[in-house]
Formats: sequence, C-alpha cells, structure tokens
Amino acid sequence: MHELGITRNIVAICSERAAPGARVVRVTLEIGRLSAVMPEALQFCFDACTRDTPLAGAVLDIIDVPGRARCRACGSEMTLDQRVALCACGSKDLQIVAGEELKIRSMEVL
Repeated sequence: MHELGITRNIVAICSERAAPGARVVRVTLEIGRLSAVMPEALQFCFDACTRDTPLAGAVLDIIDVPGRARCRACGSEMTLDQRVALCACGSKDLQIVAGEELKIRSMEVL
C-alpha cells in the first residue's frame, strides 16, 4: 500500500510548513482519478500518521479531480475514468490534461 508512504510525506510537509507550536486543523488535498492513489486508503492512513504530530486530530478533505484528455488526432476533449481509452474519432493518441494530480491544496492552522 503506497498510500502509507504518501500520507507520511503529506504529514511531514504540512508539519514543516506549520509555524512552531501551531496546530493544523484541516488539510485539503486534490487527488486525480488517474493518479493510482486510493482516497479511502489515504484517509485511513491519515489518522494513524498524524498521531503525535501538529496534525493530530486534523480533518482531511479530499477533492476528487476527474480525468480529462485531449485527442491529438482531432483535438476534442473527453472525460476519462481510466488511462486507456479511445476518442470518438477512433484514435488512441490521447494527451492526459487532468486527473493525475496529487496536491496539497491548503492547510488550516490555529
């Protein structure tokens, strides 16, 4: 489960960015559907990884970013649920333009 390592990194980054003695009460992430990260697993790991850190008790909000691609053959854009797809024109030459994100969008500190 690579979500545990990802969560540890998120907690480390947020802990570094918080002012000394501050308490982080909310972290908001953007996770793309094509990122191969399971939001439920990340949520599960978050509670365990934040114990004894400035993020202890913080709420984790996850923004789901749909996958989108642009066809290099015809230029049309489409929504993707998986990485492998065909355009309506029949081309499989797609450029992914959204959905691979894994970003810390914000954190709320007291």
